Amino acid sequence: MAKRVFLIVLDSFGIGAEPDAAAFGDEGTNTLAAIARDPAFDCPNLRRLGLFNIDGVDAGPKDPAPIGAYARLQEASMGKDTTIGHWEIAGVVSPQPLPTFPDGFPPELIAAFEAKTGYKVLCNKPYSGTEVLKDYGEQAMARNALIVYTSADSVFQVAANEALVPVPELYRICGIAREMLTGPYGVGRVIARPFVGDCAANFKRTSNRHDLSLKPPRPTMLDLLKNAGRDVIAVGKIYDIFDGQGVTEHIKTTGNTNGIAFTQALLTRDFEGLAFVNLVDFDMLYGHRRDVPGYAAAATEFDRFLPGFLAGMRPDDLLMVTADHGCDPSYTRTTDHTREYVPWLVCGQSVRPGADLGTRLGFGAIARTVCEYLGVDGAALDGESAWGQLRR
Repeated sequence: MAKRVFLIVLDSFGIGAEPDAAAFGDEGTNTLAAIARDPAFDCPNLRRLGLFNIDGVDAGPKDPAPIGAYARLQEASMGKDTTIGHWEIAGVVSPQPLPTFPDGFPPELIAAFEAKTGYKVLCNKPYSGTEVLKDYGEQAMARNALIVYTSADSVFQVAANEALVPVPELYRICGIAREMLTGPYGVGRVIARPFVGDCAANFKRTSNRHDLSLKPPRPTMLDLLKNAGRDVIAVGKIYDIFDGQGVTEHIKTTGNTNGIAFTQALLTRDFEGLAFVNLVDFDMLYGHRRDVPGYAAAATEFDRFLPGFLAGMRPDDLLMVTADHGCDPSYTRTTDHTREYVPWLVCGQSVRPGADLGTRLGFGAIARTVCEYLGVDGAALDGESAWGQLRR
């Protein structure tokens, strides 16, 4: 029977501050602990997989007989953003952080962007994605201008009202930005942020977000699998994060509920290889907005999905659940990502229940393990396979 791996990234689902968190301004952060205290959090199935048995996790009672293998992973890359986190999951460590712009982008860069796109730019500073619409949305509509902003992450974000700047036009504009942003300006992602509404009181971002990422600096797990003839199905923003590199099929989603449904549907599909899923709402809707109850409810929604998914898995299927960074919704010093350990849960008929993989440096263990399980040489990737420790 064809081997399949379902790798699900709960975007920003951190499990406690890493040793160097203070250097990132994130000392004491813990996404899981923050949401586990909320009444909306009810995750017995994640507990069964071993979430609360992981090193350092003190957010709920340990399971006496977890059905999965589990580990705590410490990021080896110098960053805490989506791009670097996913690259590392795919076996590419980034020793240097991607550039950030805490004072906004240089005036000469913005002037060149205006000249190439034909639109004036407003804002050009770090901003919350929701607050920037309240403060600049009406002015942008009045002047038919673009709202350009950044954050603590390596991003160049462009917001425009869909009624004035149609989505395809905004994507074209962001393509121009991506071509311009290289070298010292080479941000990890250019993000199109369409919104709707006619005044500050009702502006709302839509699901037509589109990310244009830097290409990974060298081949990732996705490339190795694709080149070996395996399927690489990207669900959610995985395609955008890797700029399509190494992907054989892309399934666009509108949020967690939709992404979970597509993942469930893939169980009935015949394929051999990897289904790589990102559930972005944890981060985008609840982490950055510091919405603890919302984040807790989203975790509960995912937990409810697990029993049916596990029941439908084939004998040669593996389920892996992890994250790319933290985004502690209770941390009010900033609204940015937080430098945290991430969980790694592995389940399947070929996995030894209760295998404790301890704390491991680097997310690359995921890529190496996926490759080994699928029979593909992953020696060129960063990290070490844990398959020998977690297999039955």
